[in-house]
Amino acid sequence: MSNQPADKKFKKWLDILQQESWQLELIISGFAIYGLFMVIDPIELAAQQAENDNNVYTTLLYQGLEISWYIITINLIAHVILRGLWIGAIGLRYVSGEIDYDRLNYSPKFNRHLQKRVGSFDNYVAQLEKYCSVVFAVTFLLVFYLLGLLVITFCFVLMALWMEKDDTPEWVGDWVVTPLIIFLSVGMVLTFIDFVTQGWLKRKKWTTIVYYPFYWVFKFLTLSFLYRPMVYNFLDTKFGKRLSWLVVPIYLGLTILAGTGFSTSNYLRKEFNTNEYSAGNANYVDELDEDIYFVDRASIPSKVITDPFLNVFVVYGSTVEDDVFYFNKELEPEEDRRGIFSVFSEGHLGWQQLSEGTRDYLSTLEDMYTLSVDSLDFKPEFVFALNRRNQIGYETFLDLEQVASGRHTLHVRRKDHRRDSVYTRTVIRIPFWYFPDRQSVRPTNNAND
Repeated sequence: MSNQPADKKFKKWLDILQQESWQLELIISGFAIYGLFMVIDPIELAAQQAENDNNVYTTLLYQGLEISWYIITINLIAHVILRGLWIGAIGLRYVSGEIDYDRLNYSPKFNRHLQKRVGSFDNYVAQLEKYCSVVFAVTFLLVFYLLGLLVITFCFVLMALWMEKDDTPEWVGDWVVTPLIIFLSVGMVLTFIDFVTQGWLKRKKWTTIVYYPFYWVFKFLTLSFLYRPMVYNFLDTKFGKRLSWLVVPIYLGLTILAGTGFSTSNYLRKEFNTNEYSAGNANYVDELDEDIYFVDRASIPSKVITDPFLNVFVVYGSTVEDDVFYFNKELEPEEDRRGIFSVFSEGHLGWQQLSEGTRDYLSTLEDMYTLSVDSLDFKPEFVFALNRRNQIGYETFLDLEQVASGRHTLHVRRKDHRRDSVYTRTVIRIPFWYFPDRQSVRPTNNAND
């Protein structure tokens, strides 16, 4: 059989596939939904890891995967529900046939209304079939739209990082990066207008002259060359146009609905950051679990400390090393090795190949940081470390001999700079209770007491 579109056998084969496609749709939807629920936890964990490592590229990738997961999952679940309703309608039609409005014996007013609004049962089945097929196709169109948006966002991030590099010549920013940013910004606006208006910019001669260069570039950036036939086939019907108008409001409404909650207090929230008045689980090692996986800025072992010392782990932040170079110019290397690297590239330093300046690096960090328990200041003695969540940071131990029993607050502060102005800012405040040489004893109920 020839696969040429003009071949009659090929067209007949496509017609048969079109009628039987519901079986493939259900099989794909079932396996896809099962697989999606299996991969969401690893995706979210990888996204948190990338965000914790301040890896812009990987963060964008995994955030895009998370949004794609929600789009595909919601649409496929809706598709399975509609297909189930469609199969139920087919079964009911086999048993009962068409709707017999006369046997219902309703009043003439309701009879006329139902015949006009409900219509025939076969029409209802046909409408369900149309909705199911369209929802299945739109699912993957939306994912492609999202991929195109991610590619454009990646281009902006790449240019911004390029401009931030110290070795980038000034003329590159003025004559290359700035024009590219302007071109991409204008192209994004025009592409969005054309998308929302369902191709209005392609209909007018005067807009075509302006829009065509942007369209030609953005068809590659948005990957539209992969799915354009589906889009135009979708928009050439009245039903497709109506549905396209509803897609954006529907997902906007779902986003707003997902961000809606219920509050029981004006002052208390389930989601809060750790400070001297609240203790978040992300700052206590023994509280970390699958839901709270990474340490937030700094951590201590537990809310209750019984040892005469306090172990403090400070998470390495993306801006820390820039501040180290600001306060100690001698540590700044000739070639900045941060960013993407290859195992085949030269000069990358791992944990086993630390440079001779490590001691000076740690000394500068110790001068930058101040650790305090209430008003008692400590000079930290840092060592580089990885916590059990594989986060890079530096840790130290504080002697609590002069600290009284009871509730206290650990203050983590460090020197920072804004232009040429140096100031000290608070990184985090972590409350804890200190009860030396005491074990927690759970009270028991004794009926004889």
